[in-house]
Amino acid sequence: MFTRIGSAAIKKDLTNTLAMCQALDQPQEKFKCIHIAGTNGKGSSSHMLASILQEAGYKTGLYTSPHLKDFRERIRINGTMISEERVMKFVQDHQFIFEDIKPSFFEWTVALCFDYFAQEKVDIAIIETGLGGRLDSTNVILPFLSIITNIGYDHTDLLGDTLDKIAFEKAGIIKPRTPIVIGEYHPESFPVFMEKARQMDAPIFLSTQKVNVLYFNNGFMESAFDVQFQFGEYWKNVYCDLNGNYQQHNIRTILASLEPIRQAGYFIKEQDVREGLLHVKRNTGLMGRWQIIGTSPTIVCDTAHNPNGIEYVVKQIAQQKYNKLHLVIGMVKDKDVNKVLSLLPKEATYYFTKAAIPRAMDEAELQAKGAAFGLLGKSYVSVSEAILAAKKEAQVKDLIFIGGSTFIVAEAL
Repeated sequence: MFTRIGSAAIKKDLTNTLAMCQALDQPQEKFKCIHIAGTNGKGSSSHMLASILQEAGYKTGLYTSPHLKDFRERIRINGTMISEERVMKFVQDHQFIFEDIKPSFFEWTVALCFDYFAQEKVDIAIIETGLGGRLDSTNVILPFLSIITNIGYDHTDLLGDTLDKIAFEKAGIIKPRTPIVIGEYHPESFPVFMEKARQMDAPIFLSTQKVNVLYFNNGFMESAFDVQFQFGEYWKNVYCDLNGNYQQHNIRTILASLEPIRQAGYFIKEQDVREGLLHVKRNTGLMGRWQIIGTSPTIVCDTAHNPNGIEYVVKQIAQQKYNKLHLVIGMVKDKDVNKVLSLLPKEATYYFTKAAIPRAMDEAELQAKGAAFGLLGKSYVSVSEAILAAKKEAQVKDLIFIGGSTFIVAEAL
């Protein structure tokens, strides 16, 4: 599995997924869907959009990855995880059919998702890519809308070492005559999207031209902001229960997506959007995005794990009020570890650790790399030991941040 061993688990073509879908009688053609890709933000954006559609009364499927605590988090309908019985039955029913195909763990999961959503007759499904876009297993769907949140450096061994190469892979989800919303503008990536959209005759929208999120105020439990739409509509005092200043980019992307969704025949009122953004966690079960998991001292975790995501988190930390900062940090070996470490604040006590997966970087090695960047602290063989040490050291008005890897956050939760 990619989660455990990294790129060796990736199968970079759609052959297996197409074969599985054929064996299942093409379930991906039996529901309407929206496809979301991006280096960062696609998880938050997917959950926000699902929450809005649920508030609008639609039976909404949501497929995301990876999971944090339970495999079934990946496949939900109206926030409810697929049952253990459905997962087991799918494997039992199709084990012998799929033995010749030899699908990966991720391909199995995508097939299960499509089959489940088709059988449950969802009104709409939000499908998040796993890795990249062009050759991602989810890219056999024919969505009525595609969304690319942003482009940054991650999985460069698989997607390319420049932003335009990474953008080329993400642009693979752009389909013929299908609207595409781009979340953030970057001079290296946007021309790639424009050219792909031209080839596909696909209407392309840049969220920054469609929506302005104004007066964004990130509070302890929720964010508050105003919204200015391109054609003059103005919403005051909108709230979102996802903390973190970086969420304003995802909010803008989702609000810019409302127009093509409505044009596809979905009726979404302003109140549906307000309620959907305010209750993302309740409606979808989203975890791990600037999530406060303790007070006195304040303990926050976030799944940011690449330079682009960590940069946002560091800015967020700098805006918090605290006496001393404690960082429980672990990473996987195939990330740009040095770049991430170079971004982290030196004025903090570090607790270097590792998740219980083969991909995890050894805690002592991470400690040594951190020291080279002036990040000082001790190493701990497990996440639980590191967190316990941070709690013992921290005072009531201190801040403990837990992150560096999705898997560190998963164990923390």
